[in-house]
Amino acid sequence: MASTEVGDHAVELIVHDASALEDDVAAAVVVSDEITPLLNQGEKPKINIFTVSYPRRKPREQVIRLHEAESSPVTQFIFWVWSGSRYSGLLCMGISSIMYFVMEVLSDVFSAQSIPLFETAFTRCILIMILSYFWLRKSGHSILGQTHVRKLLISRAIMGYLSLMSYVYCIQRLPLSQAIVLSFTTPIMASIAARIILHEKLKIADIGGLACSFFGVLFIFRQLLTTKGALVKAGETSNIYLRGSHHLYLVLVGLFSSITGGVSYCLIRAGAKASDQPVVTVFSFGILAGPAAGICTFAFEDFVLPDLYTFLLMLVLGVLAFLAEVFLARGLQLEKTSKVANVQYMAAALSQLWGIGSSRTAPSFGRLVGCLLILISVSCTMYIGPDKEME
Repeated sequence: MASTEVGDHAVELIVHDASALEDDVAAAVVVSDEITPLLNQGEKPKINIFTVSYPRRKPREQVIRLHEAESSPVTQFIFWVWSGSRYSGLLCMGISSIMYFVMEVLSDVFSAQSIPLFETAFTRCILIMILSYFWLRKSGHSILGQTHVRKLLISRAIMGYLSLMSYVYCIQRLPLSQAIVLSFTTPIMASIAARIILHEKLKIADIGGLACSFFGVLFIFRQLLTTKGALVKAGETSNIYLRGSHHLYLVLVGLFSSITGGVSYCLIRAGAKASDQPVVTVFSFGILAGPAAGICTFAFEDFVLPDLYTFLLMLVLGVLAFLAEVFLARGLQLEKTSKVANVQYMAAALSQLWGIGSSRTAPSFGRLVGCLLILISVSCTMYIGPDKEME
């Protein structure tokens, strides 16, 4: 270090060693190397309006839950029933039975123009086909189902159509009470078919529930069944007493309808589980039964053009029939056949209680006992719940 004075000013010269200077440069390089990787990650940091922190949107699940929380209790209940909870299968079949009961009530309360049965079946099948088509398109599922499921869907459609047509033929010619009793053997046939086709276990409790419900149906229609002969209600053309071999033939047709209906239940269950979409089975039935029922309408009956009031009623009943079929398929998809089939008897009990309450049907001991047996059987099925292997 040297000091020099020039006039009034003093200049001090400081000289560093070369080694110390090299140490300072090396330290600066090290610090620069440590900072540079942090700055080189991606682009250089820029500050603009897009770097301001905004609150994130709510996740999709939270939005759905918020929407469900704001929906009505009825909508929440339907979502819960459809979601696949422990009792969803039984509840879906219960809703299906209630919808069939509502259809019967609407038909009784709102008197409309008389429409042939084949034409009524044709209208409902067409509506089922159209509504199920839009359901599948909106949900993004395949219309014809997956390749490995199509054989099941075709078989389900054929069996369902045979069951429907034979039931219509039977109800036109047999006494109404006998046709109804024969139709209520379908749950029993479905349970037997499920044991053979699907290898489902048929427990004593399931057999007891089905037997109790069917005996309830027999109690309800006991007086009508013991009457000698009956008026054919569907045609309403003449008073015909059915006896002998012709009557036996019609009973066999009714049993054929029940058997094909029971097999159809098994195919619905198999197809819905394989495709993971119960509406596919409904669409497969509608796409076959609709045109076929139309052919039968024009081939075997005179087409009746309904008025506006009757047409609107037919539309409402068709929509309810579609929803009933959808919930029936969902119930069969989620639960064992024998259990959900027993819940179907609830429609018979509700129908009789409605008739007694509205004074349309005279109360009797047999009807009350029959309704009680059915309600006890269905309640026990609900209380026992699904089997452990089905959960």
